[in-house]
Amino acid sequence: MSFKLKVLLCGPPKAEKSKLVNRFVQSKFDHEYKMTVGVDIFTKDVQIKNEKCTLSIWDIGSQEKFSFIRSTFYRGASCAIIVFDLKRETTWKDIQLWYDEIKSNAGEIPIAFVEKGNGENGEEKRNEFRNLVESTGNHYYETSSNGENMEEIFSSLALKTVDTIA
Repeated sequence: MSFKLKVLLCGPPKAEKSKLVNRFVQSKFDHEYKMTVGVDIFTKDVQIKNEKCTLSIWDIGSQEKFSFIRSTFYRGASCAIIVFDLKRETTWKDIQLWYDEIKSNAGEIPIAFVEKGNGENGEEKRNEFRNLVESTGNHYYETSSNGENMEEIFSSLALKTVDTIA
């Protein structure tokens, strides 16, 4: 048996979502910022429970001018990742907006919250966010600005998703 999962990759502009997914899918890290217009789709196979699991990763453009079309990208989603940076002043508002948008357009799917940072974010703030995320039944992960732990993040989310649908 094999699985196919549609993974939404969401978050505010300049959260470096595209860089992180490129690191995971292509094992490369691009230091230039490139705005996603609409959606970019990547695929990667991972092993889940000794079975092949094909991830179709939808890197959703986050600029406000594309918000009118985003709801179409959520259809059929299996799970989602929200990438954020605690150093940004609007982080809490950004996360809440993305969480609400995913829930209203994709329903009750597993969501991973991924803090992209470099260790400079305050531990108190990080723990506050972690506790809040985990209280919703979702998972909180950390990655560096060069995309460390992305394999673990995608694999863990895929396993949780497969467990909910199998």
